[in-house]
Amino acid sequence: MARGRAPGFDASREEILAQAARLFANHGFAATSMNQVAEACAVSKPTLYHYVRDKHELLALICQTHLQHLADLVDEVSARQLPPQEHLRALILSFVRAYGESQHQHRVLTEDMKFLDDTHRAPLIDVERRVVARFADAVATLRPELRDVHLHKPLTMLLFGMINWTFTWLRPDGALTYEAMAPMVADLFFGGLGSVKAELPSSAGMAAPAS
Repeated sequence: MARGRAPGFDASREEILAQAARLFANHGFAATSMNQVAEACAVSKPTLYHYVRDKHELLALICQTHLQHLADLVDEVSARQLPPQEHLRALILSFVRAYGESQHQHRVLTEDMKFLDDTHRAPLIDVERRVVARFADAVATLRPELRDVHLHKPLTMLLFGMINWTFTWLRPDGALTYEAMAPMVADLFFGGLGSVKAELPSSAGMAAPAS
């Protein structure tokens, strides 16, 4: 009879994934060793291998967990049964905020998934495509004529192009936060540059200055 997982297994692995994502994001997947991951998690290397088979499985789990979280967000927004424009706006806001809360995981997904073999990468790409398709459907529901001329998907990719690479320039310790950026992204997508309000975010939406 197979031995079950020890209590706390999932929580411990979640912490390992978080620490590994931080290391991969800051130093790159290729330059990070399992020794460094074990040290960051304050566990021995044999203990680390109790939770993951190797570094590639660690990478796959980080990407899989992050993508599943995004897929769950799409379901949560859809369950609210909002009118078309509010639905698409809610999707945009939830994704920008999620990227802000999971900056390391998002950088790893964006930059390091290429290191996975086809067996690990294929199901991840499938989830990505399903998430993008749900966004494209939301765009087409709001503007049905765009589906007729096959523009709903290209416009969706432009939207993801706007938000997917925010981590490359938005400083985590800067005054402008992901929370403050979220409505700006939605306003820009819906109305173009003219719809963006020329005012700084309120203090509630601003991060504390770096010391």
